[in-house]
Amino acid sequence: MRIIAALLLLGVFSTGCSKFSKVQKSKDYEYKLKSADKFYEQKRYNYAQQLYEELFPIFKGTERFEDLYYKFAYCNYYLHDYMSAENLFKSFVEVFPNSKRAEEMDYMRAYTFYKQSPKAELDQTNTSKAIGFLQTFISNHPGSARNKDATAIIDKCRAKLEVKDEKTAELYYNLGQFKAAAISYNSLLNVYPDSEKSDMYKLQIIKSYYEYAVMSIDEKKEERFNQVITECNDFTDRFPDSKLKEEAQKYQTLSQTNIKNLKNEQTKKAA
Repeated sequence: MRIIAALLLLGVFSTGCSKFSKVQKSKDYEYKLKSADKFYEQKRYNYAQQLYEELFPIFKGTERFEDLYYKFAYCNYYLHDYMSAENLFKSFVEVFPNSKRAEEMDYMRAYTFYKQSPKAELDQTNTSKAIGFLQTFISNHPGSARNKDATAIIDKCRAKLEVKDEKTAELYYNLGQFKAAAISYNSLLNVYPDSEKSDMYKLQIIKSYYEYAVMSIDEKKEERFNQVITECNDFTDRFPDSKLKEEAQKYQTLSQTNIKNLKNEQTKKAA
């Protein structure tokens, strides 16, 4: 049964290749364009793309060039060649600024960057670009029906960037680079002030500064434990109802005890 299915599939593929080869060799450009459109409708984008590309110089400057360009751009998109698609969507707006499709193409240009956005652990350049271009789209098309989707995608992208930044801060902490960890978690608080994890980030700042103080030379310890206490007081002010409040207060007590012990040691030495 599998062999029969494979043979049928091979037959269909061979027929398709044969038909495409016949169209490609034809000098009848009208026939070629109609065939390209048919391939496009059938979602056989690889064939349609090749034919549209060959027809570019033939139909450039004619009334049908816009539609050809539009479909060619989408062929690249559907074939997951997002870099080429982005450039084509951008060029479409430049070539046909007054087209009724210009808004759609402007949106799709931004959307291709979102499609290229990788996992949170990887470089997030395209994620940042997606946010930037989508924000520009919303500004340029304030009444667009696409703005709701654009806003939702921006939120998804920002969430991914937050995960990326959180992993960086966590890595610093796990490597024992506590000052860098504190700075990174503080940056998370500033960049994502409405995050559901804000109180956790603040607690991590406290823990990082505490560990940093513990590792410091004696001359710097009192100053750095005081910094921990300041952060703990800020935690209480900002997150009075947080479930992490008790743990934050624990570090405040530990820091106060460390300062007290340091002063006792200094008194003993002075005596």
